[in-house]
Amino acid sequence: MLNILGMIILIIILFIIILLLTGIKIKFEYAKKGSEFKGCLKILIFKKINIYTRHFPSKDPREDDNTDGKEKKQKDMKKIILLAKPCLGDFLNYLKSVLKTMKIKKIENHIVFGSASYANTGKYIGIIWAVFSIINSLHSKIRLSAEPSFTGSVLDGHGINELDVYPLKILVPTVRLLLKKDVRKLIRSVVDER
Repeated sequence: MLNILGMIILIIILFIIILLLTGIKIKFEYAKKGSEFKGCLKILIFKKINIYTRHFPSKDPREDDNTDGKEKKQKDMKKIILLAKPCLGDFLNYLKSVLKTMKIKKIENHIVFGSASYANTGKYIGIIWAVFSIINSLHSKIRLSAEPSFTGSVLDGHGINELDVYPLKILVPTVRLLLKKDVRKLIRSVVDER
């Protein structure tokens, strides 16, 4: 009996290790036109098996606005910001480590931008094109594009974004981050505020 239980536990551990080594695919697709926004977030294991899907906008009735607690939340945010200041460097180092563990499969986004003034539209679309051309040159699988709209204030877009994340490589930086005393105080404060 113990041999069978031990084998089952060993198989589960091996499955988890293989899952962590093969990575998780995160896919986010969206489209915004006017005030209408539609999107879909998918998380896949073994790069093919869908384990989580979330559609935007959500039709969950529990996500109603609570206006009574706005003042309390504002005070709580000040406390959280004060606790987050000493951790900023640690979080930036952690973010760099996480970004190194991700592999970009596809980032394709297109925006349509326009303002009330033709001159401002031209000026800002030029800046957007310059920034996008720099970002596009950083990686071969990044394609960002923009087009001007001279029909008034517009900010629309659509895109498909796919990333492969390798959780086993994130484990060491996460443990290092959680060993910092300031980070633990911040996490405790955020959890208590919920």
